[in-house]
Amino acid sequence: MTDTPHTKPREVTGRTVLFWLVGFFALVIGVNAVMVKAATSTFGGVQTSSSYKAGLKFKQEIAAAEQQTALNWRVDGKLVHDKAGEAVLDIAVRDAKGEPVTGLVAVAHLEHPADARRDHDVPLSLIGAGQFHGVATAPAGQWELIIDLDRDGERVFRSRSRVTLK
Repeated sequence: MTDTPHTKPREVTGRTVLFWLVGFFALVIGVNAVMVKAATSTFGGVQTSSSYKAGLKFKQEIAAAEQQTALNWRVDGKLVHDKAGEAVLDIAVRDAKGEPVTGLVAVAHLEHPADARRDHDVPLSLIGAGQFHGVATAPAGQWELIIDLDRDGERVFRSRSRVTLK
């Protein structure tokens, strides 16, 4: 048999335990701080600023939807990226007989599904009877396209559609 030197096992002292304990909690606190910073800097806001006020308007929204359905309008929209990379929106509004609807003011908005800070207004201009055209600088991706049609300062039609801008 050969003699092999035996190394003395390292002794665990109170100081070692303290350093490991402090190091562990420092790591946990550091990771939590990074996660809190990431969560608060990427949250774009809530969908509704006041749930109470939205609840009070619910019956009005139901009545407006019923009136909109009774109009039996056909609103066709086309949203594409042009060669310059801008989002181009064309809208055509026709009544139940297929005639263009006149006397309307159109407002369009692209809402990002997860971050309200990335929303874009699409300024629309009237280009013909019941036809609107607008251009915005929105990147490719999933969007909520909201189109409001107003007559005499009152909303008469609202469309909300999920679209993919390529």
